[in-house]
Amino acid sequence: MFPWPSYSRPRYRQHHQSYLLFYIPTSKLKSLKAHWTSETMKPIKFLSLLLHFSLALCHATIAHEPPPSGTSIIFATLGRLDYAFDIFTLPTGDPPSKTNELQITDGESVNFNGHFPSPSPSLLSLLTNKTLIKPPDQQNPPPLNLIYVTERGGSSNIFYDAVYVDTPRNVRSRSALEIPTRVQVPLLNGKGGLSMKDKPTVSGDYLVYVSTHENPGEPRTSWAAVYATELTTGFTRRLTPHGIADFSPAVSPSGVYTAVASYGEKGWSGEVEELSTDIYIFLTCDGTNRVKVVEHGGWPNWVDESTLYFHRRSVEDNWISVYKATLPSQGPISIESVIVERVTPPGLHAFTPATSPGNKKFIAVATRRPNSDYRHIELFDLVKNEFIQLTRLVSPQTHHLNPFISPDSARVGYHRCRGATSDKKSTHLLLENVKSPVPDISLFRIDGSFPSFAPAGDRIAYVDFPGLYVVNRDGSNRRQVFTGMAFSTTWNPARKGIVYTSAGPTFASESTEVDIISINVDDDLGQINSFKKLTSNGENNAFPAVSPDGKWVVFRSGRSGHKNLYIMDALEGEKGGLYRLTEGPWSDTMSNWSPDGEWIAFASDRENPGSGSFELFLIHPNGTGLRKLVQSGSGGRANHPYFSPDGNSIVFTSDYAGISAEPISNPHHYQPYGEIFTVKLDGSDLKRLTHNSYEDGTPAWAPTYIKPKDVEWPSYGPQCSFEECHWLNKMPVLGHWAAPWDPTRPQCGRTSP
Repeated sequence: MFPWPSYSRPRYRQHHQSYLLFYIPTSKLKSLKAHWTSETMKPIKFLSLLLHFSLALCHATIAHEPPPSGTSIIFATLGRLDYAFDIFTLPTGDPPSKTNELQITDGESVNFNGHFPSPSPSLLSLLTNKTLIKPPDQQNPPPLNLIYVTERGGSSNIFYDAVYVDTPRNVRSRSALEIPTRVQVPLLNGKGGLSMKDKPTVSGDYLVYVSTHENPGEPRTSWAAVYATELTTGFTRRLTPHGIADFSPAVSPSGVYTAVASYGEKGWSGEVEELSTDIYIFLTCDGTNRVKVVEHGGWPNWVDESTLYFHRRSVEDNWISVYKATLPSQGPISIESVIVERVTPPGLHAFTPATSPGNKKFIAVATRRPNSDYRHIELFDLVKNEFIQLTRLVSPQTHHLNPFISPDSARVGYHRCRGATSDKKSTHLLLENVKSPVPDISLFRIDGSFPSFAPAGDRIAYVDFPGLYVVNRDGSNRRQVFTGMAFSTTWNPARKGIVYTSAGPTFASESTEVDIISINVDDDLGQINSFKKLTSNGENNAFPAVSPDGKWVVFRSGRSGHKNLYIMDALEGEKGGLYRLTEGPWSDTMSNWSPDGEWIAFASDRENPGSGSFELFLIHPNGTGLRKLVQSGSGGRANHPYFSPDGNSIVFTSDYAGISAEPISNPHHYQPYGEIFTVKLDGSDLKRLTHNSYEDGTPAWAPTYIKPKDVEWPSYGPQCSFEECHWLNKMPVLGHWAAPWDPTRPQCGRTSP
């Protein structure tokens, strides 16, 4: 019989308030009363004494003020804290060089997805300092007007910058283009609450953009929708029909029409690479007259009221290319009446096209060429059918994303890493405070994966692929305690300094060698890789979680040929006792133990084994009481559950909110849809905490409250790095179209590889 501890009834934690009490004996009170009634006791003296007593009470209360009653959650976002993005621009009429590339955003925030607007009176009216509006002349060139997405202060927003650029004095100087004056104006001022903002455009009096602030109420349904906000009044109208998700909006030059990439009523099917969206257009004023104009396309952009450019993957040669859609000048608009032509040739990926009003000479595109590991911005000459390189000639080993062209076609903008800087304002963070929609929960993104807190809440363990690290919560005393590949971390709540992890490769089969190890991070010898192996068979033993009394570890193992849950002794491992908790031809994984010991939460695909669809379940440690907690939707994922300190809620990551942007417009994320949610143990009160187009995962609930402020690495400077979308590295077989590209040539004609 397995020596299993008895958890017969729930254990509740009580929250105590601290009070400062003063005891005055009755005899003293009588004496005080006698003094008050006596002729010798002046009222003013008593009031002075009372005031002194009150001040003493106030100071004593402040000195013993209890800590905040809220809680904190930390989570990981693959690579996000290395996204030091700024928006840059190059002239289209001059040879590209480092001397004429201009950084036009602030060098501090994460800035991306820009748009050069035509400055309308409504837009200029937002400038608080009207003295900066100068009539353009030879000495005062007109400012660069920029609309863009910015992540700063823990939230996503859309800003308007008016940038006044000095004329270069020395063309050979890297800093020849200087920005003496910059005016920044937030355009939404809290409109839409905490949500992801994307792909902004200003047309006349309106800002058109994507926001994720409205819940459609269906699992695995994107919250992304297009809205129009009047700049002067803030009045906002939803343009996307309810129950539908729209991405990548573009407004026509007249402002009459808006084009979007959308799944329409069919909805998102779980794609994480190139999306099978269609192109729809509708009236910008109210979203009506919505019609599908192109099947299979994304990232639309207008040249005029009847011409759209977009990208899609060719079904004939598998290259992602730019296409042109010409709408009929008369009669009804439909996919049958719209003429679609391929624009860019096979042999390279070309995507996220940019246009300017009336410009039928060239477009701008991002490219991935077979002979380059980097994404670059190029112009494509529509007359000569040839590419003109831009950013490769300036920063050949840097990724450049999402081009956009000024209304006069004189400049092309894009975002990239801002590179090394001596600006002390630019920092690298251990914990980035993310604004939380729940007032009593502070939210943080960590620079690592699989974080967990020490029982006292003063230290954090995390992994960095490879290696396991421990760091103080303030960012100090970072130490590597294991150098091998590891994932998942957890602390023993009863044995100080003991951390458990899974040592071995991630996303591996049942028979892959992965074992649970324990590490004493307070080992006096301070040795790296001094650990104790707790499992012996090496058959994918992973995701340990420790019981609240510190005696037992629940983990998943593939020893039976399927990944099920087991419980073993926390000190001796399998040698001290092993108990099988779940059994079946499915995967049970990512477990976590409730603070009162009554429940174990875990993710499982038991309802559709092998499908990749995971729901959250609860089970008692003795194997009874199994029940589903979260239904993730058809084919969906709900993973990495973690109990709140009071045991009443669980935080987890899920694709419940679908996808929020076209993945090709972002750096690589394995699953570009994970968001952080919380839910009560009875399945009620589901809340979305994060809004972005990245992969948020591996959340942990802190045992103590953390003030909502960024925590900087004390010894690490700013840096920027990210991976290109892995699926863009897969180039189709070369050899097709050996002859020079001719867009009029039938696309079925090919030469042998």
